[in-house]
Parts: sequence; structure tokens; C-alpha cells
Amino acid sequence: MNSNNPATMPAAVSPAPTISTPPDAAWLDAVAWDAQGLVPVIAQDAVSGEVLMFAWMNRESFFLTVAEGRAVYWSRSRSRLWRKGEESGHVQWIKEIRLDCDHDVVLLKVEQVSGMACHTGRKSCFFQRLEAGVWQVVDPVIKAPEDIYK
Repeated sequence: MNSNNPATMPAAVSPAPTISTPPDAAWLDAVAWDAQGLVPVIAQDAVSGEVLMFAWMNRESFFLTVAEGRAVYWSRSRSRLWRKGEESGHVQWIKEIRLDCDHDVVLLKVEQVSGMACHTGRKSCFFQRLEAGVWQVVDPVIKAPEDIYK
């Protein structure tokens, strides 16, 4: 059995990181942080390319993301670090990190544990499509939120 295969490991145990942690955090200085010290982050499925979710990071959460090999965001509503999956088990293992041309948006290519990124129990937070001026739900619930957050 491959001990680094996330599918065979509990979500709380990180597989060997697929990105290396730099010896210092000077790389963080290249990011164009906003006035609140945040940068927008897009999480994308590393295999399919599907956009899974949007969130925010501050310097600490970005550093921890790289150090731990899993997505750590900054929750603006709770004003604290938020390790994706800490309550739901829907961990995002980092496969690749990219910075856009203006240095003000981060793209995380991730392996999404459980196949669900959204707190509504869907694969993606982008499950509504505008059709003829009306937002339509177009993606199914994989697991009901009340069964995720007990």
C-alpha cells in the first residue's frame, strides 16, 4: 500500500507535500496584498480544471498552506485561520500554486478530499448558472450539509 496516497489515509494526516517549503518567506513579498492584508484565492481541481471555490488568504495562511501542503484560508467572517476541511473533512491537498500576472490573485490547484468543496454539500461552490435572467441550481447536492456538519 502506498502510504502517501491520500485516499488511503485519514483526512487529518497530510500526505507528503507536493510543493517544497522555501527556507524563508521572502516569496510572500511578491504578492500584492490588499489594504486589509489579504489576497483572493481560487481553488481549482488539479485534474479536471473545475473551479471549486473562492476564498481569501493573509500572509500567515498562505505561509501555512505552503508549509503544510493543504489549503489554509483566512475567514473574514470569523476573523481567524480556517484549514479547509477542519470541520467537514473536505481537505484540499495542494498540488500546485500559481500567482497571476498582477500578483494579486492566487490559484491553488488541489486534490479535493471527498469530492466536495462547498459547504452546501456540492462539488463546487459555483453551482448556480444564470439562465434567461434567473439563477438556476445546476449541480446536485452530493451530501446534505446536516450530514456533514454534525
